[in-house]
Amino acid sequence: MLRKLRITLAIIMLLMVTLLFVGVGYGVSHWTGWAAKIQFIPALLSMPFVVVAALVIITLLFGRIYCSVICPLGIMQDIYSWLGGKFKKNRFSYVKEHKWLRYTICVIFFICLIFGFVPVTTLLEPYGNYGRIVTSFYMRNLTLSIIAWVVMLVLGVLAFLYGRAYCNSICPVGTILGLFSRFSAFRIQFDKDKCKHCGLCEKNCKSRAIDSKTGSVDYSRCVVCGDCIGVCKGNALHYRLCERSEAIHTRQQVDCHVADAPRNDEVDQSRRSFLVGAAMATATAAVAQTEMKVDGGLAVITEKQAPKRQTPITPPGSVSSRHIQKYCTACQLCVSACPNHVLRPSTDLMHFMQPTMSFETGYCRPECTRCSQVCPTSAIKPITKEEKTAIHVGHAVWIKDNCVVLTDGVSCGNCARHCPAGAIQMVEYEHNGQTVMIPAVNENRCIGCGACENLCPSRPFSAIYVEGNVSHRVD
Repeated sequence: MLRKLRITLAIIMLLMVTLLFVGVGYGVSHWTGWAAKIQFIPALLSMPFVVVAALVIITLLFGRIYCSVICPLGIMQDIYSWLGGKFKKNRFSYVKEHKWLRYTICVIFFICLIFGFVPVTTLLEPYGNYGRIVTSFYMRNLTLSIIAWVVMLVLGVLAFLYGRAYCNSICPVGTILGLFSRFSAFRIQFDKDKCKHCGLCEKNCKSRAIDSKTGSVDYSRCVVCGDCIGVCKGNALHYRLCERSEAIHTRQQVDCHVADAPRNDEVDQSRRSFLVGAAMATATAAVAQTEMKVDGGLAVITEKQAPKRQTPITPPGSVSSRHIQKYCTACQLCVSACPNHVLRPSTDLMHFMQPTMSFETGYCRPECTRCSQVCPTSAIKPITKEEKTAIHVGHAVWIKDNCVVLTDGVSCGNCARHCPAGAIQMVEYEHNGQTVMIPAVNENRCIGCGACENLCPSRPFSAIYVEGNVSHRVD
């Protein structure tokens, strides 16, 4: 029963988190947005301590069920581990906890989190890693795809060969929750009178936390998956409330009185695991839209290229580049939610994979606040449509040498006509003995939405582009 419940809940959670990244544009986030906000690190960063406290209390009561039911990266590893079991059954054995590795990585992670050293936190945070893996399937970004697929390959090899090696040796969330799960009230317990010391529980423990010879469990690494109970032929393992007279340490044989109970029926592992894999595969499928390559079937369209900005543009609601650097987990949820494809992952080292704005395919419409509504960490704070129109994320800059008015001798004015803030006016300018109309930017009115840059007909670089503001100005 424990395994059935765990697998069912894991499928539901994996499906909801995955749909956030592939279906947010269709309003799915209104129903499943909470699945991102109960992830440990996003909850810690956004400071709803009630969520963090609830996760800690759940761990103290039931053990590390977070890692096997709530964390999408942990569930994904279970799929890999199940695939490994198809090639070799009963392949695990007990290993001692690598304390020095676990706690060193955990300390480094939180130091980097406090001081905003993004490359380390980005690569170690589990929820963000899962988000990048999902979005890499349909987002055409080479850097994102390389990072996501390398992480997926490493996790796949570790889980395929060694089960929960990442969770119990590298993941900082697993290490933190492992500190609390040592003292959990409910836990996997041995009934020594029934145990035949066959070793099946140890050989099927993905966390490699069971020592069948001594009848003990390392509760700091046990994720309460229930696999050991499912394979036990002597009905010697139970998940029960444990009465203890001594403090629980990292790995201690605990004598608990367990009343006889009927054995749970074994779960059809193949069928259940297949459902997990099918749910993930179905949810992550996305169809890329066909790119328009020609104008009217005749002339080839030269694609726009992003300018080299001195200051990256961060989304409205992110306050400043420092704020988003400190709180963003680079999960790509805001990137996938952007209906105008303005957000994309940064390649800058200090903002690695965090969202920046660029306007080759669209611009940031004043009425859209979707990214601020889906962010689980408040790296992009929730804002209203009215508040957004008063936020200045950048300012437009005109490049004389790119303007078609001067290079091609044609009249234009696209930037002025489409500026929603009225920050651009066409003014007279003497060029080659003729009077032409060129744009003049009022930086005090410009909000940095990028409409001018996006709609400028100059190729490959726009004649007017947006420079970011380090700190956003609010009228």
